[in-house]
Amino acid sequence: MMRMTVGTLIAGAFLAVASTGAFAQGTGSATMDAIIKRGELNCGVAGNSPMFSLPNSQGVMEGLDADSCRAVAAAILGDAKKIKFIPTTAQARFTALQSGEVDLLYRSTTWTLGREGNLGGLFASVNFYDGTGFLVKASLKVTSARELDGATVCVAPGTSTELAVADYFRVNKIKFTPILIQDVNEIQKAYLSGRCDTYSTDASGLAGFRFQQGDKKTEHILLPEIISKEPLGAMVRKGDDKFFDIVRWTYFAQLIAEEYGITQANVDEVAKTSNIPEVRRLLGIEGDMGKALGVDNKWAYNAIKQVGNFGEMWERDITPYGIPRGINNLWNHGGLHYAPPMR
Repeated sequence: MMRMTVGTLIAGAFLAVASTGAFAQGTGSATMDAIIKRGELNCGVAGNSPMFSLPNSQGVMEGLDADSCRAVAAAILGDAKKIKFIPTTAQARFTALQSGEVDLLYRSTTWTLGREGNLGGLFASVNFYDGTGFLVKASLKVTSARELDGATVCVAPGTSTELAVADYFRVNKIKFTPILIQDVNEIQKAYLSGRCDTYSTDASGLAGFRFQQGDKKTEHILLPEIISKEPLGAMVRKGDDKFFDIVRWTYFAQLIAEEYGITQANVDEVAKTSNIPEVRRLLGIEGDMGKALGVDNKWAYNAIKQVGNFGEMWERDITPYGIPRGINNLWNHGGLHYAPPMR
């Protein structure tokens, strides 16, 4: 008899439930129907990650992942404020998605084959192209990751970073001792206290943490090596294609808006004056793009009006931390963000 893991059984049971309800009455999506009935989108985020999802002094969740969640809420419900942010840990996030505790994950989660093949989920978009890096104290006098032989490395367990670090040291035939800590704040404290020689996570997270050190940021060095590809984005459950479509195309709509220079400030004027067919379809002036997705034809207009285009989110959430846009530019500016035609 073939042996099955607990994870396989959970994923299989989850898929069966999702599949039976995916074409229920309403939008054609069990997940969207539940969101509409509930009156809010449950979005799984980190909740403690600068640039991506972190409450401000008023308790309002800010960051690229948080705004990406809001755009989906605006597309489905017509109101970006109808959202509940649910902080999840790196290890518990997939269970939260599988169990239905959250409708989707926007949690700086890396798109990998293992996660799509084993966890019953699909990646609907990539809102940040990243890679694993290393942060060290300048006093360590290390200028390359290859000089970290024998180092202690602070890293979160259950993450793609943990595997990337192990692979890197193995390939380069150097030794290290992992210091596995779940909570990101505790990892950072351990690094600052000297419990580990280097702190490893996505380079964006390291740069944001370094930036937060203020006048002391020069005491920390982001080593030049990026040792992995980390496409970060939205993960949804398998078996509900309509919901997958709306999450994916909300991201595409924000890219298309940036391409055409459509912003929160000018979207109403563009809707009145544009004679560009793709723009008119984007903003719901003509065609039934929304109907095809199971939502109102103003779905993209609502996301752009209430949250902004992709570039606006970047300027609001990432630029203040001093991170260059680089490969996260649009395709026509040398980056990797590219939207298929809306027709």
